[in-house]
Amino acid sequence: MMSWKCLLLICLTTVLQATAQDVVAPVPQLGSISGTVLDVNGDLVPGALITLQCPSPCENQTATANDSAAFDFRGLKFGVPYQVRVSVNNFEDWTAPAIVLTQDRSVFYVTGIKLQIADPPETVTVYASTAQIAVEQVHLEEQQRVLGFIPNFYTVYDSQNAVPLTTKLKFQLAMRVSGDPVNVAGVAFMAGVRQAAHTPNYQLGAKGYGQRVGAEAADGFSDILIGGAILPSILHQDPRYFYQGTGTTRSRLEHALGSPFVCRGDNGQRQVNYSSMGGDLAAAALMNTYYPQSNRGAELVFSQFAVNTAERELSGVLQEFVLRKLTSRAQKAK
Repeated sequence: MMSWKCLLLICLTTVLQATAQDVVAPVPQLGSISGTVLDVNGDLVPGALITLQCPSPCENQTATANDSAAFDFRGLKFGVPYQVRVSVNNFEDWTAPAIVLTQDRSVFYVTGIKLQIADPPETVTVYASTAQIAVEQVHLEEQQRVLGFIPNFYTVYDSQNAVPLTTKLKFQLAMRVSGDPVNVAGVAFMAGVRQAAHTPNYQLGAKGYGQRVGAEAADGFSDILIGGAILPSILHQDPRYFYQGTGTTRSRLEHALGSPFVCRGDNGQRQVNYSSMGGDLAAAALMNTYYPQSNRGAELVFSQFAVNTAERELSGVLQEFVLRKLTSRAQKAK
């Protein structure tokens, strides 16, 4: 028979054991997810952004792949569906299937991360200098021909996007026009017309025709060289005709008729066309050095200047209202 002291001791021991069991903390249910980021060639991809996604109320976590392209998330709860998402510049995003940690699988290593190189962008922006753009624009202008054969190189149909010409391009354009076979043929034709009209007062016959060919060529070359290259380079003016194409008929007519007197400067502003007027006067003055003595004098200079100015006005009107429709390159640009 137990004494009351033994019974008391047994009861006390039982109570202490039960109490100890109640205060022992439950075993934490935490795990980890890790992995290494590789590309399709098996090369490491350090610096990748790793996002560990999970449904609410769980909060997403982020990490950056270290120099060894590794990442590691710890302290993760069991029973929660986690998803690993990998993103990095120049590669397509990669997402793993859902991962659920359990007591039996508390540590999970993600395999199969093979990043694909992203497709190149569909559009590429190319930056060029103003001089490079001018070269391309002049190249297009040198393909402009009325009725497919008459050169129309000194007309700008895309006025809004035109850039100023360099000195080199101004001389290049002048030489290109002067040496064009159609212009050379035009010199020969006009010499024949002047031969028939007995003007200037050279002699008749083959020698006189040759003199008229030389005078006609000198007239045109000096005018375009001085008015289209030398003075525009010195004065920083653009020798081309800038097609308006919009607005009222009156405004377009005024623009065309004013082209011998108003031009666009290399700074894009409207300026007095000293280049064109100066080129016409200088070319007319040079005629006094090779025309027959009977044709020389101030009257020759100013009459030729008036003729050249009238021709430029007529050319501007034709450019504004007629020639664009007949210019092959301009039609393609519509």
